[in-house]
Amino acid sequence: MTPLPAAALAELTAVVGAANLLTDPGARAPYEADWTGRFTGSTPAVIRPADRDEVAAIIAVCRRHGIALVPQGGNTGLVGGGVPRAGELVVSLRRLDTIEPVDTVARQVTAGAGATIGAVQAAASAAGLRYAVDLAARDSATVGGTIATNAGGLNLLRYGGTREQLLGVDAVLGNGDRVTRLGGLLKDNTGYPIASLLCGSEGTLGIVTAARLRLVTRLEHGVVALIAFDGVADAVDAVSRWRSALDTLEAAELFLDAGLQLVCDAFALAPPFPTRWPAYVLVEAAAHDDPTPALAAAVAATPTAREVAVATDPTRRRALWRYREDHTLAIAPVGTPHKLDVTLPLSLLAAFADDIPNRIAAARPEARTWLFGHVGDGNLHVNVTGVAADDDTVDDIVLTRVAELGGSISAEHGIGTAKIRWLSRNRTADELHAMRALKQAWDPDGILNPHALLPPL
Repeated sequence: MTPLPAAALAELTAVVGAANLLTDPGARAPYEADWTGRFTGSTPAVIRPADRDEVAAIIAVCRRHGIALVPQGGNTGLVGGGVPRAGELVVSLRRLDTIEPVDTVARQVTAGAGATIGAVQAAASAAGLRYAVDLAARDSATVGGTIATNAGGLNLLRYGGTREQLLGVDAVLGNGDRVTRLGGLLKDNTGYPIASLLCGSEGTLGIVTAARLRLVTRLEHGVVALIAFDGVADAVDAVSRWRSALDTLEAAELFLDAGLQLVCDAFALAPPFPTRWPAYVLVEAAAHDDPTPALAAAVAATPTAREVAVATDPTRRRALWRYREDHTLAIAPVGTPHKLDVTLPLSLLAAFADDIPNRIAAARPEARTWLFGHVGDGNLHVNVTGVAADDDTVDDIVLTRVAELGGSISAEHGIGTAKIRWLSRNRTADELHAMRALKQAWDPDGILNPHALLPPL
């Protein structure tokens, strides 16, 4: 790690004040490792701007002095994209947490990049609406971070991911240009969609400081069901049928018996059924009228469904969701996980899920593989424990196989630093050239997250 030049340190201090430029090792430490502990780094300082003007001033200082920086939100990323792996300056956006009053007529809200998803959800709910992006890390993941990775989450099946909710941004590009489009127009065909380009760019093109977000109807009636199956193939087929039969389906989550037992043991939860089954799907449906009868009929018409647990009251619904959402928390104590977030063609998802643990075990017998994910959109989270954090053998096995099957090596977590060497499996040389051209235009000095996303030339 190279210390900041004295002149740069003085200029940055003048921008944010001494209290918001953290140089003490103890103060920096929480920003230097990701949630899993697999990806760590070191930074000469953490700078915490309060608004867009301060972000612009920080970028200007960094350009003058040739200082690389890494934007960081809630630091819930899982691919090393928000960690100063090469000694970059960390720009923490958590102070940009303002949420403006909800526009109930337009059904939109403007939120700062540092606002958590949970806070946006609460603001929307108080106005009788809902923010559709939801994920287990909702109370720590931020608006800016989810935009950087184009987070999908639990409700993508019905509402789409972050990009589909993004109506505009306030941002500072790496060249210092400021983009301000927070009007929220639903139809605005006046050139390149800059907000969409920034969404998923992992902080390599610009720093988003605020966003205009689409809100959806808050549906008063909901039901959650947990269904057991003899295998992943039956689960995938059932969800496909339910998607055709039900227009109220919001989520369809897959997990396996090993993961369920781990969650139950970790949190002293009673198993949902007296019998253990190989695979489980948790589904949620919501509507203005009670969706329970329609969901019950669809499940009853599924001959492969073995056991069913249904919950309509909020407390019991949350209890059923724990079996799925607590997977990540339950896996962490087993060991530092390799978290591989991938998408498969739905027709090949079951075969992949059955096969990949065997491939991993053949190469690393000490490894344990945990599979769960968003079965409706083909997204599996492959978690592997028992392997050294810097041993990427299992990463190569999983990501190579995904690419061979025509899948994506990153469904919603991004490329970060963890998956750079495999990006060419999903992107052609011409596509990578186009990405680098955009990077050069918007960040000509190469200071924005320079070691993330794009492979070195």
